[in-house]
Amino acid sequence: MRHRSLLILTTVITTGALTLTACGSRDGGSKDNSGGKKTVVVIGVDAPLTGSLSALGQGIKNSVDLAAKTANKNNEVPGIEFKIEALDDQAVPASGQANATKLVGNKDVLGVVGPLNSGVAQQMQGVFASAKLAQVSPANTNPALSQGDNWGKGEFKRGFDTYFRTAATDVVQGKFAAQYLFKDAGKKKVFIVDDKQTYGAGLAAIFAEEFKKLGGEVVGTDHVTVKETDFSSTADKVKSSGADSVYFGGQYPEGGLLADQIKKTGANVPLMGGDGIQDPAFISASGEANEGDLATSIGYPVEKLDTAKKFIEDYKAEGYKDPYAAYGGYSYDAGWAVIQAVKAVVAANNGKLPDDARAKVVEALGKVSFEGVTGKVAFDQYGDTTNKQLTVYKVEGGKWVDVKSDTFNQ
Repeated sequence: MRHRSLLILTTVITTGALTLTACGSRDGGSKDNSGGKKTVVVIGVDAPLTGSLSALGQGIKNSVDLAAKTANKNNEVPGIEFKIEALDDQAVPASGQANATKLVGNKDVLGVVGPLNSGVAQQMQGVFASAKLAQVSPANTNPALSQGDNWGKGEFKRGFDTYFRTAATDVVQGKFAAQYLFKDAGKKKVFIVDDKQTYGAGLAAIFAEEFKKLGGEVVGTDHVTVKETDFSSTADKVKSSGADSVYFGGQYPEGGLLADQIKKTGANVPLMGGDGIQDPAFISASGEANEGDLATSIGYPVEKLDTAKKFIEDYKAEGYKDPYAAYGGYSYDAGWAVIQAVKAVVAANNGKLPDDARAKVVEALGKVSFEGVTGKVAFDQYGDTTNKQLTVYKVEGGKWVDVKSDTFNQ
């Protein structure tokens, strides 16, 4: 999405201490070790904090909040106190654009983490670019956001140098899913459904192209509408098509209901999707057993990463009401990338924030490199993550269980 696209988290990296002094124009924070006031730096957060995707949005917000608290606790950037400002976009592009304008208007905001949805990001990018304000999405997967609208033709052009992401694109995820379904799961006849949104339709198209290249057959296609609940006509089409599998490009609210209604027709076939469905809510949305349904996600299972142990412990210790969910790790890493960029900018300016701090943070982000909870965090010339690790999950015993993790090389 993201999007959406699961779970992976970033470790706190400890680098050399800096001797810094606060910049007077942004005073207002707590006191530093010498008794002076710290300079406040705000990390904006934009995500769906309410609505059907709030489970993902709250995980994003909390994980960035944890990154800020960790930086303050460790005095990661002496003289700087990090705070977050979280805004709710409800997964609506117009709301995201309004939030971007609001964050740009706060002079203390030096970086923004978000949004969840690629369609929302499209409306925010220009606003941030005009203000030279860095944006790091933990979930967007639409390739066009970083590589331009003609990426599919092999013409790559970065439209906004302020845009970065810690999630891999749908090019990686869609191909990885097709290869698993065809080669590992042995499925040869797939029915493809998407929700007509930027993330879902794009992911489904990439999957379809790769599946056909491998020798598979697309026996039918259809579309569903977001926030609708009756997908019986699509389910009937799947049943009559003779498909041995279904690929769904979309999010878990519709994906869970679609899987349920397909199984109620008697079609005993697995539904596969991207990181947008890899959430416990996908399973709970279905009254029928989801055994065998599949999803891809960026990165390796966080709970199995030694580097993620501290993140998981710290998140639990903070007592957040909502889980870190699918994008918590990416979000922490995104927040930590902004913090490391601020650290580099302050260090290069004799311990103070320069007047053009926003532009300098954008420049520093392109050079960020550290070992995060999700793995190596760094960005390529398009602002895309260099981390191409992916995992396939299967529903077993009413839970998502990882069945294959690998590094994808295109």
